[in-house]
Amino acid sequence: MSVPGEIVLEAPRRGRPPRHLADLDPAERRAAVAELGLPEYRADQASRHWFGRLEADPSAWTDLSPADRTLVGEALLPSLLAPVRELSCDGGATVKTVWRLHDGSRVESVLMGYRDRVTMCVSSQAGCGMNCPFCATGQAGLTRNLSTAEIVEQVVAGARLLRDGAFPGSRDRVTNVVFMGMGEPLANYRAVLGAIHRLVDPVPAGLGMSARGITVSTVGLVPRILDLSKEGLPLRLAVSLHAPDDELRDTLVPLNVRYPVREVLDAAWEYADRTGRRVSIEYALIKDINDQRWRAEMLARLLQGHLVHVNLIPLNPTPGSPWTASDADDERAFLRALEEARVPVTVRDTRGREIDGACGQLAATAS
Repeated sequence: MSVPGEIVLEAPRRGRPPRHLADLDPAERRAAVAELGLPEYRADQASRHWFGRLEADPSAWTDLSPADRTLVGEALLPSLLAPVRELSCDGGATVKTVWRLHDGSRVESVLMGYRDRVTMCVSSQAGCGMNCPFCATGQAGLTRNLSTAEIVEQVVAGARLLRDGAFPGSRDRVTNVVFMGMGEPLANYRAVLGAIHRLVDPVPAGLGMSARGITVSTVGLVPRILDLSKEGLPLRLAVSLHAPDDELRDTLVPLNVRYPVREVLDAAWEYADRTGRRVSIEYALIKDINDQRWRAEMLARLLQGHLVHVNLIPLNPTPGSPWTASDADDERAFLRALEEARVPVTVRDTRGREIDGACGQLAATAS
Protein backbone atom coordinates (compact mmCIF):
# COMPACT_ATOMS: atom_id res chain seq x y z
CA MET A 1 0.00 0.00 0.00
CA SER A 2 1.38 3.40 -0.92
CA VAL A 3 1.59 6.31 1.47
CA PRO A 4 0.88 9.97 0.64
CA GLY A 5 3.53 11.38 -1.66
CA GLU A 6 5.02 8.01 -2.51
CA ILE A 7 5.40 6.84 -6.12
CA VAL A 8 5.34 3.04 -6.31
CA LEU A 9 6.87 1.72 -9.53
CA GLU A 10 7.09 -1.93 -8.45
CA ALA A 11 4.21 -3.90 -7.01
CA PRO A 12 4.55 -5.59 -3.61
CA ARG A 13 5.44 -9.27 -3.83
CA ARG A 14 2.43 -11.42 -3.07
CA GLY A 15 1.41 -14.96 -3.87
CA ARG A 16 1.59 -15.48 -7.64
CA PRO A 17 -1.63 -16.45 -9.39
CA PRO A 18 -1.71 -20.08 -10.57
CA ARG A 19 -0.41 -20.69 -14.09
CA HIS A 20 -3.11 -20.45 -16.75
CA LEU A 21 -3.26 -21.30 -20.42
CA ALA A 22 -3.42 -17.58 -21.26
CA ASP A 23 -0.15 -16.91 -19.44
CA LEU A 24 1.69 -19.02 -22.00
CA ASP A 25 2.58 -18.48 -25.63
CA PRO A 26 1.85 -21.36 -28.05
CA ALA A 27 5.27 -22.97 -27.63
CA GLU A 28 5.00 -22.80 -23.84
CA ARG A 29 1.53 -24.34 -23.98
CA ARG A 30 2.77 -27.26 -26.05
CA ALA A 31 5.62 -27.79 -23.59
CA ALA A 32 3.19 -27.66 -20.66
CA VAL A 33 0.91 -30.22 -22.29
CA ALA A 34 3.88 -32.48 -23.06
CA GLU A 35 4.81 -32.35 -19.37
CA LEU A 36 1.39 -33.89 -18.69
CA GLY A 37 2.28 -36.82 -20.92
CA LEU A 38 -0.09 -35.70 -23.69
CA PRO A 39 0.57 -35.05 -27.39
CA GLU A 40 1.61 -31.45 -28.01
CA TYR A 41 -1.26 -30.86 -30.43
CA ARG A 42 -3.62 -31.04 -27.47
CA ALA A 43 -2.37 -27.55 -26.58
CA ASP A 44 -3.68 -26.15 -29.87
CA GLN A 45 -6.99 -27.94 -29.36
CA ALA A 46 -7.36 -26.52 -25.85
CA SER A 47 -6.39 -23.05 -27.08
CA ARG A 48 -8.92 -23.19 -29.89
CA HIS A 49 -11.67 -23.96 -27.40
CA TRP A 50 -10.64 -21.30 -24.86
CA PHE A 51 -9.72 -18.45 -27.23
CA GLY A 52 -11.75 -19.30 -30.31
CA ARG A 53 -14.97 -20.68 -28.85
CA LEU A 54 -14.77 -19.02 -25.40
CA GLU A 55 -15.37 -22.42 -23.79
CA ALA A 56 -13.87 -22.45 -20.30
CA ASP A 57 -15.32 -25.82 -19.24
CA PRO A 58 -13.19 -28.68 -20.60
CA SER A 59 -16.11 -31.09 -20.24
CA ALA A 60 -17.48 -29.53 -23.46
CA TRP A 61 -14.30 -30.25 -25.41
CA THR A 62 -15.49 -33.40 -27.14
CA ASP A 63 -12.42 -33.70 -29.38
CA LEU A 64 -10.39 -34.58 -26.27
CA SER A 65 -10.90 -37.74 -24.27
CA PRO A 66 -12.46 -37.30 -20.81
CA ALA A 67 -9.13 -38.16 -19.18
CA ASP A 68 -7.22 -35.62 -21.27
CA ARG A 69 -9.83 -32.93 -20.59
CA THR A 70 -9.37 -33.49 -16.88
CA LEU A 71 -5.58 -33.29 -17.09
CA VAL A 72 -5.56 -30.10 -19.13
CA GLY A 73 -8.29 -28.47 -17.08
CA GLU A 74 -6.61 -29.15 -13.75
CA ALA A 75 -3.16 -28.07 -14.96
CA LEU A 76 -3.91 -25.06 -17.16
CA LEU A 77 -7.38 -23.72 -16.38
CA PRO A 78 -7.45 -22.59 -12.74
CA SER A 79 -10.16 -20.18 -11.65
CA LEU A 80 -8.64 -16.68 -11.77
CA LEU A 81 -11.55 -14.25 -11.46
CA ALA A 82 -14.72 -14.66 -9.43
CA PRO A 83 -17.47 -12.09 -9.99
CA VAL A 84 -18.43 -10.23 -6.81
CA ARG A 85 -20.81 -7.64 -8.21
CA GLU A 86 -22.18 -6.63 -11.60
CA LEU A 87 -23.74 -3.21 -12.20
CA SER A 88 -25.15 -1.64 -15.34
CA CYS A 89 -26.29 1.78 -16.50
CA ASP A 90 -26.73 3.79 -19.71
CA GLY A 91 -29.76 1.70 -20.58
CA GLY A 92 -27.79 -1.50 -20.10
CA ALA A 93 -25.04 -0.42 -22.53
CA THR A 94 -22.41 -0.10 -19.78
CA VAL A 95 -21.66 -3.06 -17.52
CA LYS A 96 -19.14 -2.92 -14.68
CA THR A 97 -17.93 -6.11 -12.99
CA VAL A 98 -16.07 -6.28 -9.70
CA TRP A 99 -13.82 -9.34 -9.60
CA ARG A 100 -12.23 -11.16 -6.66
CA LEU A 101 -8.80 -12.63 -7.42
CA HIS A 102 -7.30 -15.78 -5.94
CA ASP A 103 -5.70 -13.88 -3.04
CA GLY A 104 -8.77 -11.81 -2.21
CA SER A 105 -7.65 -8.72 -4.15
CA ARG A 106 -10.36 -6.98 -6.14
CA VAL A 107 -10.27 -5.36 -9.55
CA GLU A 108 -12.87 -3.96 -11.90
CA SER A 109 -13.55 -4.03 -15.62
CA VAL A 110 -16.13 -2.17 -17.68
CA LEU A 111 -17.83 -3.32 -20.90
CA MET A 112 -19.28 -0.51 -23.03
CA GLY A 113 -21.49 -0.98 -26.05
CA TYR A 114 -21.65 1.74 -28.71
CA ARG A 115 -23.51 1.83 -32.00
CA ASP A 116 -20.45 0.77 -34.02
CA ARG A 117 -18.15 -0.93 -31.51
CA VAL A 118 -17.80 -2.64 -28.14
CA THR A 119 -15.04 -1.44 -25.83
CA MET A 120 -13.65 -3.30 -22.85
CA CYS A 121 -11.84 -1.27 -20.19
CA VAL A 122 -9.50 -3.57 -18.26
CA SER A 123 -7.42 -3.36 -15.10
CA SER A 124 -3.72 -4.22 -15.14
CA GLN A 125 -3.03 -3.91 -11.42
CA ALA A 126 -4.97 -4.34 -8.20
CA GLY A 127 -4.94 -0.73 -7.07
CA CYS A 128 -2.38 1.76 -8.37
CA GLY A 129 0.85 3.22 -7.04
CA MET A 130 0.83 6.48 -8.97
CA ASN A 131 -1.00 8.35 -6.17
CA CYS A 132 -2.85 10.86 -8.38
CA PRO A 133 -5.04 12.72 -5.87
CA PHE A 134 -8.14 13.06 -8.09
CA CYS A 135 -8.33 9.33 -8.92
CA ALA A 136 -10.07 6.83 -6.62
CA THR A 137 -7.83 3.99 -7.78
CA GLY A 138 -4.66 5.95 -7.11
CA GLN A 139 -5.83 6.86 -3.63
CA ALA A 140 -6.40 3.19 -2.84
CA GLY A 141 -2.69 2.41 -3.25
CA LEU A 142 -1.09 -0.54 -5.01
CA THR A 143 -1.76 -4.12 -3.94
CA ARG A 144 -0.10 -6.09 -6.73
CA ASN A 145 0.38 -6.58 -10.46
CA LEU A 146 -2.06 -8.76 -12.35
CA SER A 147 -0.81 -11.71 -14.36
CA THR A 148 -1.17 -11.86 -18.13
CA ALA A 149 -4.00 -14.36 -17.79
CA GLU A 150 -5.86 -12.25 -15.20
CA ILE A 151 -5.86 -9.36 -17.68
CA VAL A 152 -6.89 -11.50 -20.65
CA GLU A 153 -9.66 -13.19 -18.68
CA GLN A 154 -11.36 -9.82 -18.21
CA VAL A 155 -11.64 -9.46 -21.98
CA VAL A 156 -12.74 -13.07 -22.45
CA ALA A 157 -15.40 -12.58 -19.76
CA GLY A 158 -16.67 -9.56 -21.69
CA ALA A 159 -16.70 -11.59 -24.90
CA ARG A 160 -18.77 -14.26 -23.18
CA LEU A 161 -21.26 -11.63 -22.02
CA LEU A 162 -21.66 -10.53 -25.62
CA ARG A 163 -22.01 -14.11 -26.83
CA ASP A 164 -24.78 -14.58 -24.29
CA GLY A 165 -26.69 -11.53 -25.54
CA ALA A 166 -25.53 -8.66 -23.29
CA PHE A 167 -25.89 -6.17 -26.15
CA PRO A 168 -28.54 -7.39 -28.61
CA GLY A 169 -27.98 -6.73 -32.28
CA SER A 170 -24.81 -6.83 -34.33
CA ARG A 171 -22.47 -5.97 -31.44
CA ASP A 172 -21.39 -9.54 -30.78
CA ARG A 173 -17.66 -9.20 -30.14
CA VAL A 174 -15.20 -6.99 -28.28
CA THR A 175 -13.67 -4.69 -30.90
CA ASN A 176 -11.64 -2.38 -28.66
CA VAL A 177 -9.67 -2.84 -25.45
CA VAL A 178 -8.46 0.10 -23.39
CA PHE A 179 -5.93 -0.35 -20.60
CA MET A 180 -7.54 2.43 -18.59
CA GLY A 181 -8.92 0.49 -15.64
CA MET A 182 -7.19 0.07 -12.30
CA GLY A 183 -3.43 0.44 -12.32
CA GLU A 184 -0.62 1.96 -14.40
CA PRO A 185 -0.25 -0.49 -17.32
CA LEU A 186 3.37 0.33 -18.09
CA ALA A 187 4.35 -0.38 -14.47
CA ASN A 188 3.29 -3.97 -15.20
CA TYR A 189 4.97 -4.01 -18.58
CA ARG A 190 5.74 -7.69 -19.12
CA ALA A 191 2.28 -8.95 -18.17
CA VAL A 192 0.53 -6.22 -20.15
CA LEU A 193 2.61 -6.92 -23.24
CA GLY A 194 1.86 -10.63 -22.88
CA ALA A 195 -1.85 -9.84 -22.61
CA ILE A 196 -1.70 -7.69 -25.74
CA HIS A 197 -0.15 -10.56 -27.67
CA ARG A 198 -2.91 -12.91 -26.46
CA LEU A 199 -5.49 -10.38 -27.61
CA VAL A 200 -4.06 -9.81 -31.09
CA ASP A 201 -2.49 -13.15 -32.01
CA PRO A 202 -4.78 -15.21 -34.26
CA VAL A 203 -6.75 -18.16 -32.94
CA PRO A 204 -5.60 -20.54 -31.49
CA ALA A 205 -2.68 -18.46 -30.21
CA GLY A 206 -5.01 -15.69 -29.05
CA LEU A 207 -8.29 -13.88 -29.67
CA GLY A 208 -7.35 -12.44 -33.06
CA MET A 209 -8.25 -8.81 -32.33
CA SER A 210 -6.81 -5.87 -34.26
CA ALA A 211 -3.87 -4.21 -32.52
CA ARG A 212 -5.20 -0.89 -33.80
CA GLY A 213 -8.20 -1.35 -31.52
CA ILE A 214 -6.06 -1.50 -28.37
CA THR A 215 -5.15 1.59 -26.33
CA VAL A 216 -2.52 1.60 -23.60
CA SER A 217 -2.75 4.46 -21.13
CA THR A 218 0.10 5.79 -19.00
CA VAL A 219 0.75 8.73 -16.69
CA GLY A 220 4.21 9.00 -18.23
CA LEU A 221 6.63 6.14 -17.53
CA VAL A 222 9.13 7.38 -20.10
CA PRO A 223 11.43 4.32 -20.32
CA ARG A 224 8.46 2.00 -20.85
CA ILE A 225 6.92 4.31 -23.48
CA LEU A 226 10.18 4.04 -25.39
CA ASP A 227 10.21 0.26 -24.94
CA LEU A 228 6.63 0.02 -26.22
CA SER A 229 7.53 2.08 -29.27
CA LYS A 230 10.03 -0.64 -30.27
CA GLU A 231 7.61 -3.58 -30.01
CA GLY A 232 6.34 -3.22 -33.58
CA LEU A 233 2.69 -3.10 -32.53
CA PRO A 234 0.36 -0.39 -33.92
CA LEU A 235 -1.30 0.29 -30.58
CA ARG A 236 -2.78 3.64 -29.55
CA LEU A 237 -0.82 5.36 -26.78
CA ALA A 238 -2.80 7.54 -24.37
CA VAL A 239 -0.85 9.88 -22.11
CA SER A 240 -2.65 11.12 -19.00
CA LEU A 241 -1.19 14.61 -18.91
CA HIS A 242 -3.77 16.73 -17.01
CA ALA A 243 -1.52 19.80 -16.88
CA PRO A 244 0.89 21.46 -19.35
CA ASP A 245 3.18 22.92 -16.68
CA ASP A 246 5.42 21.00 -14.30
CA GLU A 247 4.46 23.06 -11.26
CA LEU A 248 0.84 21.90 -11.38
CA ARG A 249 1.49 18.46 -12.82
CA ASP A 250 3.88 17.66 -9.94
CA THR A 251 0.77 17.90 -7.74
CA LEU A 252 -1.76 16.19 -10.00
CA VAL A 253 0.54 13.41 -11.26
CA PRO A 254 3.30 12.83 -8.70
CA LEU A 255 5.37 10.80 -11.19
CA ASN A 256 6.03 14.12 -12.93
CA VAL A 257 8.80 14.87 -10.43
CA ARG A 258 10.71 11.99 -12.04
CA TYR A 259 9.56 12.39 -15.65
CA PRO A 260 8.52 16.01 -16.34
CA VAL A 261 6.14 17.14 -19.05
CA ARG A 262 8.63 17.69 -21.86
CA GLU A 263 10.33 14.31 -21.29
CA VAL A 264 6.94 12.58 -21.37
CA LEU A 265 5.90 14.35 -24.55
CA ASP A 266 9.27 13.71 -26.24
CA ALA A 267 8.77 9.99 -25.57
CA ALA A 268 5.23 10.23 -26.91
CA TRP A 269 6.43 11.89 -30.13
CA GLU A 270 9.01 9.15 -30.60
CA TYR A 271 6.21 6.61 -30.15
CA ALA A 272 4.14 8.39 -32.81
CA ASP A 273 7.11 8.58 -35.18
CA ARG A 274 7.90 4.87 -34.84
CA THR A 275 4.36 3.54 -35.01
CA GLY A 276 2.60 6.11 -37.19
CA ARG A 277 -0.21 6.17 -34.61
CA ARG A 278 -1.69 9.37 -33.26
CA VAL A 279 -1.04 9.90 -29.55
CA SER A 280 -4.04 10.67 -27.35
CA ILE A 281 -3.49 13.30 -24.65
CA GLU A 282 -5.90 12.69 -21.77
CA TYR A 283 -6.77 15.83 -19.84
CA ALA A 284 -9.23 15.72 -16.92
CA LEU A 285 -10.77 19.17 -16.50
CA ILE A 286 -10.85 20.11 -12.80
CA LYS A 287 -12.72 23.21 -11.70
CA ASP A 288 -10.39 26.13 -10.89
CA ILE A 289 -7.34 23.83 -10.91
CA ASN A 290 -6.25 23.12 -14.48
CA ASP A 291 -9.08 24.54 -16.63
CA GLN A 292 -7.82 28.11 -17.26
CA ARG A 293 -7.70 29.31 -20.85
CA TRP A 294 -4.03 30.22 -20.52
CA ARG A 295 -3.28 26.60 -19.68
CA ALA A 296 -5.14 25.51 -22.81
CA GLU A 297 -2.97 27.91 -24.81
CA MET A 298 0.18 26.55 -23.15
CA LEU A 299 -0.97 22.99 -23.91
CA ALA A 300 -1.59 23.93 -27.54
CA ARG A 301 1.94 25.29 -27.92
CA LEU A 302 3.37 22.00 -26.63
CA LEU A 303 1.27 19.90 -29.01
CA GLN A 304 1.15 21.89 -32.25
CA GLY A 305 2.77 20.15 -35.21
CA HIS A 306 2.61 16.66 -33.70
CA LEU A 307 0.49 13.59 -34.46
CA VAL A 308 -1.83 14.08 -31.53
CA HIS A 309 -5.41 14.31 -30.35
CA VAL A 310 -6.58 15.82 -27.06
CA ASN A 311 -9.28 14.02 -25.14
CA LEU A 312 -10.86 16.38 -22.60
CA ILE A 313 -12.47 14.51 -19.70
CA PRO A 314 -14.98 16.19 -17.39
CA LEU A 315 -13.74 15.16 -13.94
CA ASN A 316 -15.79 12.31 -12.52
CA PRO A 317 -16.73 12.56 -8.82
CA THR A 318 -15.04 10.30 -6.29
CA PRO A 319 -15.91 9.90 -2.59
CA GLY A 320 -14.21 12.41 -0.30
CA SER A 321 -12.60 14.44 -3.09
CA PRO A 322 -12.89 18.25 -2.83
CA TRP A 323 -12.46 18.58 -6.60
CA THR A 324 -15.19 18.63 -9.20
CA ALA A 325 -15.70 19.03 -12.94
CA SER A 326 -15.17 22.39 -14.61
CA ASP A 327 -18.08 24.71 -15.24
CA ALA A 328 -19.57 24.37 -18.70
CA ASP A 329 -18.38 27.85 -19.75
CA ASP A 330 -14.79 27.09 -18.69
CA GLU A 331 -14.89 23.74 -20.47
CA ARG A 332 -16.07 25.43 -23.68
CA ALA A 333 -13.39 28.11 -23.40
CA PHE A 334 -10.67 25.48 -22.92
CA LEU A 335 -11.98 23.52 -25.90
CA ARG A 336 -12.21 26.64 -28.05
CA ALA A 337 -8.61 27.65 -27.27
CA LEU A 338 -7.33 24.30 -28.55
CA GLU A 339 -9.54 24.45 -31.62
CA GLU A 340 -8.32 27.96 -32.43
CA ALA A 341 -4.75 26.63 -32.28
CA ARG A 342 -5.79 23.85 -34.69
CA VAL A 343 -5.09 21.09 -32.18
CA PRO A 344 -7.52 18.17 -32.70
CA VAL A 345 -9.69 17.89 -29.61
CA THR A 346 -12.91 16.28 -28.40
CA VAL A 347 -14.72 16.01 -25.08
CA ARG A 348 -15.04 12.43 -23.88
CA ASP A 349 -18.50 10.92 -23.73
CA THR A 350 -18.71 10.02 -20.05
CA ARG A 351 -20.00 6.49 -19.52
CA GLY A 352 -20.59 4.59 -16.29
CA ARG A 353 -20.60 7.53 -13.89
CA GLU A 354 -23.72 6.30 -12.08
CA ILE A 355 -22.04 2.98 -11.19
CA ASP A 356 -18.58 4.39 -10.39
CA GLY A 357 -17.37 2.91 -13.64
CA ALA A 358 -16.11 6.07 -15.33
CA CYS A 359 -12.56 7.34 -15.70
CA GLY A 360 -10.89 7.76 -12.30
CA GLN A 361 -13.71 6.08 -10.37
CA LEU A 362 -12.69 2.42 -10.40
CA ALA A 363 -12.10 1.03 -6.91
CA ALA A 364 -14.38 3.67 -5.44
CA THR A 365 -16.91 1.02 -4.34
CA ALA A 366 -14.94 -2.21 -4.71
CA SER A 367 -14.61 -2.99 -1.04
